[in-house]
Amino acid sequence: MAGAGGGVGGTPPGALKEGRQSGSVLPTSLEASGLKKSGWGLLLTGIVGGTLVAVYAVATPFITPALRRICLPFVPATAKQIENVVEMLRSRRGPLVDVGSGDGRIVIAAAKEGFVAAGYELNPWLVWYSRYRAWREGVQDLATFYISDLWKVTFSQYSNVVVFGVPQMMPHLEKKLEVELEGDARVIACRFPFPNWTPDQVTGEGTDTVWAYDVSTFQRKRRDALTDGRCASSRSLKNKMY
Repeated sequence: MAGAGGGVGGTPPGALKEGRQSGSVLPTSLEASGLKKSGWGLLLTGIVGGTLVAVYAVATPFITPALRRICLPFVPATAKQIENVVEMLRSRRGPLVDVGSGDGRIVIAAAKEGFVAAGYELNPWLVWYSRYRAWREGVQDLATFYISDLWKVTFSQYSNVVVFGVPQMMPHLEKKLEVELEGDARVIACRFPFPNWTPDQVTGEGTDTVWAYDVSTFQRKRRDALTDGRCASSRSLKNKMY
């Protein structure tokens, strides 16, 4: 009876051994699978995170200007615009600056004409690219690029100033240049003219139009306007006295 009971109610020794082996293998297999999935998850997270950081680093310098009070977007100069600017520089001498130099096209073109040229640009990626282009074109000794806000730069040392501006910035820049530039300087505006100055030369059509302003011209007109104002005030005072 006991033997019969043992045969029905007990577990064979072989079965117990096989059960122990199965029990020990299953958790190990699950753990390996979990570690593999975890590794892929970390790798995917790292790739996504790295991509987002890279996109942010590249895009921010291009997006930030749009958030400023006066937005100066990057729009590459056309070949015709560059040609018209160079035409306005004929017979000119002295250092040149491009205000908001973008990818350096104007500065490099001026350097090829023999000018010692500088570009000021807020976007560091464009500045680095401009330096590379200047090196590739063989004018790195004449073309210099700076990462800087144009409103924090003094342009008094330049005899030729090139501006690819937008309408909302031109009145402010006009006042700044009037104060800083010497009488022999020339300002060349592309795409949009200055609101209060009268150009000495104009060339091109449509978006390729370029306006050239000689500082001596608008300084003389300003002096004449001041003189006329004083004369008018003097005449008015004399009339009141008599």
